[in-house]
Amino acid sequence: MGFDINSPFLFFLVAVILCLVLTQSIYFMIRAWKQAKELGIDTNKLKGVVRTSIVFTLVPAFSILIGVIALSKKLGLPLPWLRLSVVGAITYETPAAEAASQAVGTSMKDVATSLTAVQYSTIAWIMTLGIMAGVILTPILCKRLLGGVSKFKDRDNKWGDILMSALFVGMISAFLGMIFGHVQEGLEGWIPVFVMGVSAATMLLCAFCIKKLGWKWMQDYALPISMIASMILAIPITNAVMQMV
Repeated sequence: MGFDINSPFLFFLVAVILCLVLTQSIYFMIRAWKQAKELGIDTNKLKGVVRTSIVFTLVPAFSILIGVIALSKKLGLPLPWLRLSVVGAITYETPAAEAASQAVGTSMKDVATSLTAVQYSTIAWIMTLGIMAGVILTPILCKRLLGGVSKFKDRDNKWGDILMSALFVGMISAFLGMIFGHVQEGLEGWIPVFVMGVSAATMLLCAFCIKKLGWKWMQDYALPISMIASMILAIPITNAVMQMV
């Protein structure tokens, strides 16, 4: 009997882990609600936070679902389902899976060739251990880093704001590198740039509606709207570019 990337046993293991994570989330949500009520926070404000949180949870889930489907062609459904449901991110999991698959002598694009148990476990370990650095280092270093930044801002508020802006720009630059990383390959490599442009234009349109038309309700939904618009238009943009190539 050969190795099966969609083994029922793998589905069982993933389901157990996700049930534990879901139980933990529900527990802390209930505790947070009770704590907020004890602090005297208005119920309507809490409901507004819940509604906004639901939107910001469901909208990114569409891109996550696309990532699960894309990775499942090579890795099966259980592993991508687990990685993108807990601490994984599509911006990390996809390149990590590709780098790991190339290291074991295959490619994520080669969906016709099945993975061996050794190849599968190697890819799973690389994807998991790579993301664990942030989980482990955050509680160890984050308090010290934030404390250092706060002291710096207390000494010089102007340069403190510049430092925070520089850190934010640095984070954004890492994603821009992924977006512009293939433009030298021709028009096909510009597809992520075009999709990013659509998202940016949608965000500017939302900002116009908020500032000029007074649509204050859109403040909580501008980001989800821009994400949905870019994901929807990514399909016709890709088709149009592929026809031109």
